[in-house]
Amino acid sequence: MSATKYKRVLLKLSGEAFAGGAAYGIDTATLAKIARQIKQVVEMGVGVAIVVGGGNIWRGAKAEEEGMDRATADYAGMLATVINALALQDALEREGVTTRTQSAIVIQQVAEPYIRRRAIRHLEKGRVVIFAGGTGNPYMTTDTAAALRAVEIEAEVLFMTKNNVDGIYTANPLTDPKAKKFDKLTHLEALNLRLEVMDATALSLCLENRLPIVVFDLQAPRSLERVVTGETIGTLVYTKE
Repeated sequence: MSATKYKRVLLKLSGEAFAGGAAYGIDTATLAKIARQIKQVVEMGVGVAIVVGGGNIWRGAKAEEEGMDRATADYAGMLATVINALALQDALEREGVTTRTQSAIVIQQVAEPYIRRRAIRHLEKGRVVIFAGGTGNPYMTTDTAAALRAVEIEAEVLFMTKNNVDGIYTANPLTDPKAKKFDKLTHLEALNLRLEVMDATALSLCLENRLPIVVFDLQAPRSLERVVTGETIGTLVYTKE
């Protein structure tokens, strides 16, 4: 068994990761594949917390463009993340991984309320913790929720997963063949270059707390296992000492 570089990580899964190749919904085969990758790193002794997005079910920005109140659209998006969290919890439990879902919005019938000390205790007991509901506030993205929860639970690194993109590029590599990949760069460089790593609020929070970010393609073979052992894949975002 390979030695791990990290003991506690936070994994950010976008809603698109749940859809697989589809434009909408949850692809069960893709979800099972993700669950198996998570199980592998849990068995290596890594504490894993997860923040899920909801873009495969609901797009608040699009709803706002069509005239919906922004706060209402964002709350609907939080509910979409709860659906994804429950689907992932089920997939993990079918793999034999003990999992707890905590929600930033109160929905006690299906998830625990978010309590920082309880989340840390679950991780100490070897359970996977899924954070749903974003930060519980409108106008805040799930990227910001990922950065916030990572800092709160004292994760050593934030893993940002992408679909079919193996890191951070100067432009979208799926549409621009001249886009160049960064192997590593600082938080400040990512902010100044306005790269699409995550939103500026989330990136600033990582900068202030010196939280490294690794951006990689979750669909690549054994990508999660490789990154927790310290293998250089994707793009590292860090703060210089």
